Amino acid sequence: MNPDDSSLSTIEAAAAAWLARRDRGLRPAEQDEFLQWLAADPRHRTCFARHEQTWRELDALTQWRPAHSAHPNPDLLARAPAGRRSPALWLAWGAAAALALTAGVIGLSRRPVVSPPLPSPAVTVRDYDQKVLEDGSVIDLNRGGEIEVRYTPSERQVWLTRGEAHFTVAKNPARPFIVRAGKVDVRAVGTAFNVRLDPALVEVLVTEGHVQVNPPGDGTALPVLAAGQRAVVPASGRPYIDTVAADEMSRLLAWQPRQLEFDSARLADVIAAFNRHNRLQLELGDAALADLPVGASFRSSNVEGFVRLLEASFGIHAERQGDRIVLRRAP
Repeated sequence: MNPDDSSLSTIEAAAAAWLARRDRGLRPAEQDEFLQWLAADPRHRTCFARHEQTWRELDALTQWRPAHSAHPNPDLLARAPAGRRSPALWLAWGAAAALALTAGVIGLSRRPVVSPPLPSPAVTVRDYDQKVLEDGSVIDLNRGGEIEVRYTPSERQVWLTRGEAHFTVAKNPARPFIVRAGKVDVRAVGTAFNVRLDPALVEVLVTEGHVQVNPPGDGTALPVLAAGQRAVVPASGRPYIDTVAADEMSRLLAWQPRQLEFDSARLADVIAAFNRHNRLQLELGDAALADLPVGASFRSSNVEGFVRLLEASFGIHAERQGDRIVLRRAP
């Protein structure tokens, strides 16, 4: 076998593996590793882009159903005109479905990838983190938060022992999901809600569905909360429920990273979007870079990953100065 063929085969396998890992979501360390892999060899980027394009073409077939016709419409696989593609770099860190070439399988359906169960008894984060539990429920944990997971055959229990977390609960009516924060129990089946534990109070904000909040005392439950409602249970005093306006809810949940997506956007506008979500601020030290077109999809918390991308692909030098990163053209 030609050594070059063996090397290419290894690159193909690595590209497919990265595509699958990116689909289930890359952790910050993995994102850095991925960027380093892309920058290590021009063939890496070419191969990854080819796999990504193949999946986009296959993904178009999800628009076809057997009830529509005996065969897919050939227009679904038609390629876009060559002149329409932006020269800006496009890296999708979001939820594109995986092309599982390493397993020798090409699927036309999307299946969620579930991470291993959350370690027990306790997990503490110094910065934002996301955990996927064994049943598919997702916990977004704010910096400084601490949780313990105690799943039993009859209940799914999570103890929020410090800080704040947002819970997106997989539906299972036979196995309720219970969050315990201090002496407050929050019970849900399939919904989404935010819990903040302070020394003086527990705050429960419902973002989707309904939850039941049980404050301490005589065991009397509050009325069932619906999306947009908040229960505040003070350490001393009577609990109360209020309705939260959309702008106030956005403010309360601003700690959660967002997916920032850009298609040939100006670098100056991309930087402004990152700066709205982070204490670490990006700054242009070269005004000529402001109009550089960038196409990308990044979590708003991944400032360092975005900067590494600029350094690896755009010839930009990043100078770190405390809570600032100044971007200039590389000398």
